[in-house]
Amino acid sequence: MSLHPTTPLRIVVVCPSWVGDAVMATPALGLIRRSLPGATIGLLCKPGVAPILDGLGVYDELITMHPGGVMGHKHSASKLRMRGFDTVLLLTNSFSSALIARMAGAPRRIGYDRDARHLLLTHRLTAPKTDDGKWAIVPAVDYYWHAAETLIAMTTGERVDDLRPADEAGAHRLPAGTYLELVSTQRDREEADDVLARAGVLDRPYAVLNPGGNNEAKRWPADRFAALADHLEESHGLRVLISGSPGEAELASSIASMAKSEPVSLPALGMTLGSLKSIIERSELLVTNDTGPRHIAAAFGVPMVTMFGPTDHRWTTIPTRPEGPETVLVADPELPLTESANDHPERCRVDRIGLDSVVRSVDRLLTAARSGA
Repeated sequence: MSLHPTTPLRIVVVCPSWVGDAVMATPALGLIRRSLPGATIGLLCKPGVAPILDGLGVYDELITMHPGGVMGHKHSASKLRMRGFDTVLLLTNSFSSALIARMAGAPRRIGYDRDARHLLLTHRLTAPKTDDGKWAIVPAVDYYWHAAETLIAMTTGERVDDLRPADEAGAHRLPAGTYLELVSTQRDREEADDVLARAGVLDRPYAVLNPGGNNEAKRWPADRFAALADHLEESHGLRVLISGSPGEAELASSIASMAKSEPVSLPALGMTLGSLKSIIERSELLVTNDTGPRHIAAAFGVPMVTMFGPTDHRWTTIPTRPEGPETVLVADPELPLTESANDHPERCRVDRIGLDSVVRSVDRLLTAARSGA
């Protein structure tokens, strides 16, 4: 699509609601900052996401969204209105986020034309669909990058290429050498030091296992995580830390109790989202389900093994740094590329990924990392 040239001077970007999605938006945020150096850029995000973006040099102000239904929307819109933003870029698809942008009175509201919010947007972006009317698989990094390109094109009038579905290889539209970006702040590092000291690993190598996820169907079995923890300790000499949100503390503790090697539950030590950035940044390896810590590891170039099921991995194809390769394991490698794993929840159950497959992947990554290959 092409837009008439104009100059956004005060921009607020409504960030994705989940930690992993917010990290996948960082290349787009960096593009906006580099392309519009004279603009004031604010980020509007949920309180639970704000710590992950803290420290990035891509914004002038980080604004937290007010929770709580209609009154929460009014408070959030009031925050934006009082700052006089002339442009809102919505990286979210929800009706409520577009409503906040409209209530804020910004004259330009850019976002994808989804979730019945057509009339709330002034610049409507189109996401591709399949022949049967479903949303086509598009990597989230492409989705956000395309939106950022559209915003930038407002200053030049240049045409922006249409958003395309993922190709068979899962490639994305980001330029070569463009990666996810995060920063561990001084506070993050100090909080991580405290957690790691109490875990007894401040001065020894460790791996992080992340067994949780917002959807239980995406969680690889706990007993296999416990067996993997024992393998990492016995075969590679790595102390194992088990990550998780406060709501996943019981899961992390149960895995720690099942393992013979006595891995450490990080939720039990008061780990915060900010400290998790620094903890993962210093780790030798991350093994995770398809959830937020995966993207944190990618941003810091940490080798990782990620298990997908029943979500199609192409929705979250990400660029990984040369020093931090990723091995992606899917529940059904034989599923045709014309099909989406999301449509086959039984065939693509995450527990179809065997322990032996994960162990082999871990061994390859650690061997390569230690040999400098």
